[in-house]
Amino acid sequence: MQEAPCLISNNNIGSSTTQHHHVHPKNTYNIFVGSWNVGGVSPPDHHMDEALNEWLRASTHDKPADLYVFGFQEIVPLNARNVIVTENNKICSKWNSSIRAALNKNTTSKQEEDEDNNNNNKFQKVYPIKNDNNNNNNRGELFGYLISKQMVGIFISIWVRSDLLQCINNLSVARVGCGLMGYLGNKGSVSVRFLLHETSFCFVCSHLASGGKEGDERLRNENASKILSLTTFTSSNAHHHFPRKILDHDCIIWLGDLNYRIQLPEDLTRLLVEKREWDILLKNDQLKVEMNEGHIFEGWNEGEIKFAPTYKYNSNSQSYFGTHNHNNLNHHHQIKHQIKRRAPAWCDRIIWLGKGLKQNHYGRREMQLSDHRPVCSFLTYHTNL
Repeated sequence: MQEAPCLISNNNIGSSTTQHHHVHPKNTYNIFVGSWNVGGVSPPDHHMDEALNEWLRASTHDKPADLYVFGFQEIVPLNARNVIVTENNKICSKWNSSIRAALNKNTTSKQEEDEDNNNNNKFQKVYPIKNDNNNNNNRGELFGYLISKQMVGIFISIWVRSDLLQCINNLSVARVGCGLMGYLGNKGSVSVRFLLHETSFCFVCSHLASGGKEGDERLRNENASKILSLTTFTSSNAHHHFPRKILDHDCIIWLGDLNYRIQLPEDLTRLLVEKREWDILLKNDQLKVEMNEGHIFEGWNEGEIKFAPTYKYNSNSQSYFGTHNHNNLNHHHQIKHQIKRRAPAWCDRIIWLGKGLKQNHYGRREMQLSDHRPVCSFLTYHTNL
């Protein structure tokens, strides 16, 4: 049995709430994409927006993007109870509230700054997020909430430069479960599709099958194939033909904990990581191998990886899980953890497909909330307008 995709759609996002001046299409859109497996840890009540600011610094000149796409995995612990509860509005609102504060901090226009020089914190207030698809809660901010959607631990949240909200239409969401029993949402994807002017965008946030045994990469390939096959978007406008499948879109970005590992013995992997021998490790990276051999994601692109593996760390630590000399482990726990050791790997990835896409930055950030480090990419999409 397979979970039917959960679909919603929306016509023009801005037209139902406020009147806007016409915004002419531009030839280039800057896109920030970030992915983070937070290991079931809720965002702290304080200073999370400051941590997210570090994540956002993906551009050489810190130039704001036009679109911000945040993908999370394990926003709730993946226990039996949570696996059967698809959505948790409270935790989603906490993440959205932190994102709103981070995006709109220190990004006021020059006119707004001149009008309020004595109140630098004016645009740092955190507003509650409504889990809907309209923009009537954006309150004049530079970056407005477009949509967010959860499936168990997978969560995607998209924000847009506020003046572009009126230019977005045919918004649709699809969820595909690939987890327990082959269809539950502890693994799978949440995808968002929309049109910005005449360009179709599709963002796929996924958490694929785990496991470090030989052959487990085939399970991840099967998950990705299922997502490509079953994800179907609906349209509220029956008189126009809009893309319905992921691969039908102009600009496609896939992000998430893809869980691909390094095909080398654990001790050798750890030694090469310690020596920062990325080229040798990447030649044995499962995702690179599977893509190069045409088993999955054939024709897709990924930027050059020049950063350390993002998994698996001790929580609140700079050391990888299973490290012998980790100070917080006594001898008993050391033996127990060595049995369950996980070799470092680039589990967290961002890949893309589309003729007009160019990546300007691909990196990781040193936020220690979970056993994964977040990754981010700053891309530019050039249209043919």
